[in-house]
Amino acid sequence: MDMSLLKYLTLESVTTDLRGSTKQEIIEALLDIIVKTGKVRDRGSALDSILTREKKMSTGMENGIAIPHGKTDAVEELLAGVGITKHDVDFNSLDGKPCRIFIMTLSPSHRTGPHIQFLSEISQLLRSEEKRKKLLSAADSREILRALAERD
Repeated sequence: MDMSLLKYLTLESVTTDLRGSTKQEIIEALLDIIVKTGKVRDRGSALDSILTREKKMSTGMENGIAIPHGKTDAVEELLAGVGITKHDVDFNSLDGKPCRIFIMTLSPSHRTGPHIQFLSEISQLLRSEEKRKKLLSAADSREILRALAERD
């Protein structure tokens, strides 16, 4: 599998110390990491797009992973961030379990291709219990990227 998702992540857009204890706080903290890239024109509309998507259906998946995402005119290209929390966060997940691995994407309203591909890669990737363990035990951003890059 081509890890194209790695081309969307940098040391600055991943963290092993995502702050927040509620769904809203986690979403805002992860969005702030992406906003620091300088590629988000309007944080407010980006946040709205994520929260609107979240209201339709929770992006808390299974196995402690949530993938909040939004489509917005505030970005020109797919942007992504990954955050790991030190503690469990209730994200209203499909399996009812709390989350600790959060992967956010923002994509332009008018393009679907990269966004869909990214989400499918993420879901394949995170089916691996080994991979999830590596992400949860990562000491720093570099280790997160290394864990994501490894082939199983």
